[in-house]
Amino acid sequence: MYQNILISILALSCLSFITTYIGVELAYAFKGNKKIVASGFGFSAGIMILISCVELMPEAASGIGMPAAAFGVLSGIILIYIFNLALPHTHFCKEQGRINLNLKTAYLVAFGLILHDFPEGFAMASSYIHSAGLGLLVAISIALHNLPEEFAMAVPLVETGDKKVLHRLAFGSAIAEPIGATCGFLIASTFLKFNFFILAFTAGAMIFISLHELLPEARRCKHNEWAILGVVVSLMTFYVLKSVIPS
Repeated sequence: MYQNILISILALSCLSFITTYIGVELAYAFKGNKKIVASGFGFSAGIMILISCVELMPEAASGIGMPAAAFGVLSGIILIYIFNLALPHTHFCKEQGRINLNLKTAYLVAFGLILHDFPEGFAMASSYIHSAGLGLLVAISIALHNLPEEFAMAVPLVETGDKKVLHRLAFGSAIAEPIGATCGFLIASTFLKFNFFILAFTAGAMIFISLHELLPEARRCKHNEWAILGVVVSLMTFYVLKSVIPS
């Protein structure tokens, strides 16, 4: 039983490979377009906040109560904040005007991508173990979120002119999600009662990433109306998915 669940989770998490590489190719097609970058960050932040607040947090609270769920959310925020301090990474929109980005900057961007993707895989696994329908909703939402996010974050790396490096770093970002999903599966399947806490924990991690990284990046692009449009589109997309995917 658990083997089949793990295979399903890994298959869903591998959607990140598809959307990551589509995002990279779009970065080559639309490099320098800050309006699209801003809308991408807005979409990514919007759909992550919706998943966390509308799905993961209520599910966690229903299983372990609001105080424990709130503690889980706070734990996720604090841990990602610590990682954020320990693994410094560059910002993106303000770097777009630089033609000769060095590899140090490229690898800092990759650290930022991995920091984002690992907890997303965690959320996917714990959601699927809780409910296949919820897991599918979270997986598709994360895959859609990855497309504009990876596009927006790949744009400055396109300026290096080294496509091999960019694809290597994109692979590192994409593989972080299946690794996170595997870790989430191992923890959640071993301690089933702990899964509600994991849902809350990953909700906190994704909320922090959205508020601390994605939305500020959208503002740095100086096209707030496009960022807002991205958030609105994420809201519409999320509720369309929610209406067609059974809980």
